[in-house]
Amino acid sequence: MVHLSEEAATEIKRRISECSDPENTVLRVGVRGGGCSGFDYLFGFDTNVDAEKDHVTEQHGVKIAVQKAHDLYLDGTKIGFKNDLDKYGFTFDNPNATRTCGCGSSFGV
Repeated sequence: MVHLSEEAATEIKRRISECSDPENTVLRVGVRGGGCSGFDYLFGFDTNVDAEKDHVTEQHGVKIAVQKAHDLYLDGTKIGFKNDLDKYGFTFDNPNATRTCGCGSSFGV
């Protein structure tokens, strides 16, 4: 399961409210091959959820969809949000990553 901080949920809810179909929009989290460490995070909004292929949870008022095939790479990942002078954006703390890129958007297992 992916874990969402309250700060990240607040920002995601704000962004979902700007979508064309906020009632049916979920946060989609996944991975794809690429990046300088082997995998990139997929992170965006989706209105298509397949109960057979996706795990869907709700945390802090945000529905999160993760393909079951990606559980191996994302289980236990904590998604946060930073809004500081030196950093702005979402963060991923993935206990499955054996190496990460300096930018924080790619990882290896």
